[in-house]
Amino acid sequence: MLINGSKLNSAKVLSLHVGGTIASVKRAVIDPNSLKIIAFEVSGPLIRGDVGNILDVTDIREVANIGMIIDSTDDLMQPDDVIRISKIMELGFNLIGLKVRTKKGEKLGKVMDYVLDTETFTIHQLIVHRPAAKALLDPELTIPRSEIVEINDYEVIVKDEKKTVKKKASVPAKDFVPNFVNPFREPTFSTMRNRTPGERDTE
Repeated sequence: MLINGSKLNSAKVLSLHVGGTIASVKRAVIDPNSLKIIAFEVSGPLIRGDVGNILDVTDIREVANIGMIIDSTDDLMQPDDVIRISKIMELGFNLIGLKVRTKKGEKLGKVMDYVLDTETFTIHQLIVHRPAAKALLDPELTIPRSEIVEINDYEVIVKDEKKTVKKKASVPAKDFVPNFVNPFREPTFSTMRNRTPGERDTE
């Protein structure tokens, strides 16, 4: 499922064991080398003491409209528990706000959002806010990852503006079919319309 990264800001983290929300997302931990989200930093009333505040994306069962679903708080870890995550966090990398320019030095704007696949957490497109001089014609510029040449602490460098997609980013809607029964999913109209009073769900 493709979504805008901004939709995960403050997203709830729900536990199957607890049966409800245990935390919310503070920020995504992005590996600038692979342009993938490798973990999320989370916070909440249950996140204290020996409970970590880092959620590895491999422990996420599903990303749904209501939030991210995991098994339990045991899936949360301390920042130093996994070396690869710890090293990326030490970089302090933040994709949002980075300047974007071409190899020839032409300024294209700043990264305001991105589009990612919630199955692989790979970032497929950057959504760039245009400079004032160009915003009247193209307020947003969508850049596919294939056009990215380099990413550093200050900017994203792309091949050529003429080869990028100059249109407002659109995220195709796709049905997501989980491989387990999601107890947090609300029943659909189709599963409720033929029920009689007092009838239990047998699906």
